[in-house]
Amino acid sequence: MTQFTFGYAFAFFTAMLVIFGDFAIKTAADAGHAITSTYVIVGVFLYGTSALFWFYAMHHVTLAQAGVAYSMLTLIALAVIGAVWFGEALHAREYAGLGCALLSMVLMSRVA
Repeated sequence: MTQFTFGYAFAFFTAMLVIFGDFAIKTAADAGHAITSTYVIVGVFLYGTSALFWFYAMHHVTLAQAGVAYSMLTLIALAVIGAVWFGEALHAREYAGLGCALLSMVLMSRVA
């Protein structure tokens, strides 16, 4: 595998951990759980673990490339989770933002 592939894979795993952490914390917040609840603790643990994957992502690609990949993945996943799981509405502005996120990843990709 190339440096590029490793970098994006680590950025993907970073995003997945953060997304699951966000989901756990949003679930706790919507249910009125205390900050010491299991959901919040799991979310914080996932955030901390994601920092390890982020380190390896930046080891293999530029900070800009890792940042764009992470941002794009989290934007899309959180928008879908918000709409499907939490019933949040997506409007034209959100769809345009998601399209721009995808385009930015394509533009920032440098394949050797």
